[in-house]
Amino acid sequence: MQTIVLGSSSITRAQILDSFGIPFVQRHCDFDEESLRISVPSHFVYHATKGKMQSYLEKWDLDMPVVCADTVVCADNEILRKAKDKDDARRILKKQSGNKVSILTCMIYKSTQYELIDLSSTDYIFSPFDEKALAMFLDGDDWKGKAGACMVEGFCKQYIKEVIGFESTAMGLCAQKLLPFLPQ
Repeated sequence: MQTIVLGSSSITRAQILDSFGIPFVQRHCDFDEESLRISVPSHFVYHATKGKMQSYLEKWDLDMPVVCADTVVCADNEILRKAKDKDDARRILKKQSGNKVSILTCMIYKSTQYELIDLSSTDYIFSPFDEKALAMFLDGDDWKGKAGACMVEGFCKQYIKEVIGFESTAMGLCAQKLLPFLPQ
């Protein structure tokens, strides 16, 4: 399989490509997604990904196929960004407790032959979070810097009642949809 470029500094996205045996190199692209003033989750994640790809192409040649992606966590159609502080983290996590949480990932794969734009969603149905466990989680640092204030493979894992979609989508890159487009 030919090497592709991951237009991202994301460790998690790199781990996804590794786990699917996709050879890649990583090149960071500069795009300030915080500059977007879009409240509809699917629109936000699409425009953030489009901005990342545009930023990548302004900096680098298309010497190898490239994939850029963005992910948002949402509940009740509200984007749950990274928590600003402990109180914001509590509000975000309480919104997820006992609720359906959707994790939307948009990816754009571009080569000289193809352009794939995919918007996928993985939905998690959570049981209500235990208040004591939530308080202990908030006393630590694991919620810091995480969209939705947690990762489904972390604190939220024990509360998952049902999952609808691909785990790779929830982690930040839908490898199952990318694989058929990769050059052999």
